[in-house]
Amino acid sequence: MTKLNVLVDQPSERILRFTLNRPEKRNALNDEIRNELFQELRKGDRKKDISVMIIRGSGEAFSAGYDLSQPNNAVERSIAKTDGWWSRHVVNNWFEIWDMSTPVIAQVHGWCLAGGTELANACDLIYVADDAKIGYPPVRLMSPPDMQWQTWMMGMRRGMEALLTGDHMTGLEAVSSGMANRSFPESDLDNGVLKIAERIAKIPNDLLALNKRAAHRAMEAAGIRNGIRATADIQALGFHQNSSKEYMGSLGQRDLKESLSERDKKFGDYREEN
Repeated sequence: MTKLNVLVDQPSERILRFTLNRPEKRNALNDEIRNELFQELRKGDRKKDISVMIIRGSGEAFSAGYDLSQPNNAVERSIAKTDGWWSRHVVNNWFEIWDMSTPVIAQVHGWCLAGGTELANACDLIYVADDAKIGYPPVRLMSPPDMQWQTWMMGMRRGMEALLTGDHMTGLEAVSSGMANRSFPESDLDNGVLKIAERIAKIPNDLLALNKRAAHRAMEAAGIRNGIRATADIQALGFHQNSSKEYMGSLGQRDLKESLSERDKKFGDYREEN
């Protein structure tokens, strides 16, 4: 039997839940898992009996980010592969979640890194485990973020610190920064998120769609869509820097875990955390 990369269930009336199902890879985002997730999100968004969709991860993590151990070919939404195509295509998809009529909740526990943080911040609401670990370590040796949510969701000062260090924060810190709505002990996260989703689902779908759209349109009037697209173009410049080219070249020549450890050992975190 073919393994499903995304499990789908309906834990309560009018609520659809998607579970990323690559626990052995900490739900790293490859072509297959992204393709399945967007197919299921699109189907859920068209269902009249669904009011809320939830995305969570299996195992010990929400998502450790994009899977660097295999090629990523943008199967879920094609774009011409000119310079900067990667960041433009993933931003296209994250905005697709924004533009859906159905509210989408990110339920984050464990590691939530790099592309995993982009997936979470593309959602309308984020609820986290108190001890989740949320960060963007690729800024240290690779490039700025594909989707630079940090300054928009956390403000200039906290967002700048995150971009200049690549450090991770806990779920409690994510709430205090404004990136997440609320945090729960991990054992209570499923029930806590479900209760909030059930409250949202009491609103008729036509009004829910307008309420969601109103919030996004207000942010777009402030420039968020143009801002994120502009920084996606800057991200492409990262791969042309000597330090990034040297690091990216080493990824294909040695064990990926070794490369990640080299990136983080001077900081003493992520794989090198005591």
